[in-house]
Parts: sequence; C-alpha cells; structure tokens
Amino acid sequence: MSDDRELDLEYRPFSLDLADPLETADGTIDSRNGFLVRITDRGADDSPVGYGEATPLPGWTESHADCEAALARAAEEIEAGSAAAIEAVDEQVAARHAVGLALTDLTAQRESTPLYRYIGQGPMVGRVPVNATIGDGSTVETVREATDAVDRGFSCCKLKAGRRSVEEDIERIRRVREAVGPDVELRVDANEGWTYEEAATALEAAAEFDVSLLEQPLPAGALEGHADLRADDRGEGVDIALDEGLLEHGVDAICDAEAADALVLKPMALGGVDVARTVSAWVSELDIDPIVTTTIDAVVARTGAVHLAASIPDVSACGLATADLLANDLGKDPVLLEKGSAVVPQAKGLGVEGVWEE
Repeated sequence: MSDDRELDLEYRPFSLDLADPLETADGTIDSRNGFLVRITDRGADDSPVGYGEATPLPGWTESHADCEAALARAAEEIEAGSAAAIEAVDEQVAARHAVGLALTDLTAQRESTPLYRYIGQGPMVGRVPVNATIGDGSTVETVREATDAVDRGFSCCKLKAGRRSVEEDIERIRRVREAVGPDVELRVDANEGWTYEEAATALEAAAEFDVSLLEQPLPAGALEGHADLRADDRGEGVDIALDEGLLEHGVDAICDAEAADALVLKPMALGGVDVARTVSAWVSELDIDPIVTTTIDAVVARTGAVHLAASIPDVSACGLATADLLANDLGKDPVLLEKGSAVVPQAKGLGVEGVWEE
C-alpha cells in the first residue's frame, strides 16, 4: 500500500430478497439489507480497490441504523489511516467486518496473493467442504430438499429444527436418514428451540439416526445445560456445537464448562474475518472444531467466509453454500460449488469483481 493516509472509503446500501423465506426457530428471514464498502488506494498508480460488506442481522449484530452511522465515522476517520477507520467501527461488528474485509482485500491484492493465503500464511488450498442447509419445513419438504442436495453432490446436510414438536423433528430426521442413506453426514440445528428435556430426547434420537452434530439445541444462556447434554451417554457419537452461545459466553467460559465439541464462527457476527481467524486458531488448539458459516450474506461477505475457511487447516464442512438462498446478488459469484465443495478463488485478494457498478 502506498500510504496508509491516502485511502478513500465509500459505502452504499443494498437490499436483496431471499429466493424463499427461510423459516428458523428464531423467526422468518425474507430479505438481507446491508452496505457495500469500497476502499480505494488513491496513492497507488493503479488505484487498487478493496471491497467489504456489512449485512446486519437482528439478534446477532448492531442495527442497520447503527451500522450506517459507524460506516459514516469510518469514512471520515480513514483520512488518519486504516487503524483509525477500524477504531471508528470497533463496537459495531457488521461495520467492522466490512471495513476490515475491504482493508484486507486491498492489502492482499498489493501482496499479489489470494486473501486466504494472506490471512493464513498457509499452503495453496483448492477446495473447502461445505454443507447444504435444509430449511425447517414439513417432513415432505425436508426430505425433498435433502435428497435434492445429495443429488447435487452434497455429502453433508444441516437440517434446521425447533419450530415444531420434538417428536415431529425426530420424524423429519428419521425420514431424511431413510431417504439419503447411511453415507451422508447429517447435522441438526435447533437455533435454541428446545427445552432441556426436548433436547435430551432429540439427542438420543440423533444417536439412533447417526446424526453427527446437534447445533445450539438450548437457549444461548444454558451453558451448563449444553455441558450436561455433551456428557449424556445417550448421545454417544453426537457432537454438541454452539453458535449463539459463542457470542453469549465467549471461548473461555465455554471451555471452562466443557460445553462444546464445535463452535460455529460467523465472521459478520464476530466483527470480521480477521477476528474469526484468530478464534479458529485458538479453539483448534483446544481440540474444538471451528465451523465457518455465513449469516446469509451477499457475495462479498460470503466470499470472505470461503477464504476464512480455506485458511483453516483440515476444516470441517462449513455452511457456505448459501448463495442460492438469495433471489439476486451484488455481482457475479467467484466461488463455484462442485460435489459438496466450494472451489476457492485463486485471484489476488477476495477475487470479487463488478459489484460496484450500477
């Protein structure tokens, strides 16, 4: 980068409809509204551009209004350098994600390296495994979506659950297992939707139907409850993952309580790809599996999450196959999905182009 004080930051809003409303235990998501960020190095001869994205999600990040206000501050403070711009958004995780990703994209381009190699300093990675996300629909809909995903090459499916009785969810799991066969990895994400008794019942059924992982079965605050589920012999072979609980408690408390086998890392909710990369390295040292997912983001943040996953050695299947949940997008997707894997862009930086054009 030519001079850290010769950067310009611009942002503009966007709104993207989902292809179909996504039903979860937390409610229905029917659109994603956020901000596209562009940082230009006007001091360089070729004026390289880095892109970032802030897509707030209620319950996970700051509000849309607070995000916009933070980006306005960053646009002013960047005249004092990149550190000042980051400091201006440090308390607003979605805005920080956008500014940090744009700066990292810009720097990786100047280093002539893909973003995942810049942040991970590791070897070239061609693909990362991804799971299909199956909405919390009826049993018939769930079976149809899961079999369609397997037909498209996915070997791991995550079923959303928690909106109906646990007995109905168990029936959905049973029918999906029958339909997809024994070789497909099944995960279940209850989005905090169960009581302890319901979760214990689901855990026993998950073991019977060879579910590999139960994600956030209890409310985020129930750290001891998750630890109890993890120690329950009826759930032998079923890992417990925390998602909402990571933001509620942090890594130290989760480790002290021995409450999780895996943690779900959402870069948008954690404050950026750089923050999520640090957390992934930390928990990996503690034998906790990091799983990267999006918050149903647009192409810029989604591609950043793919680079994050590619920077994690031996990463498990991640929730990155979410592009088709959107009816449209900000630009062409540089990430191809093939046989249950995301093909990692090898261009300089993020590898995202054409998103700023009107």
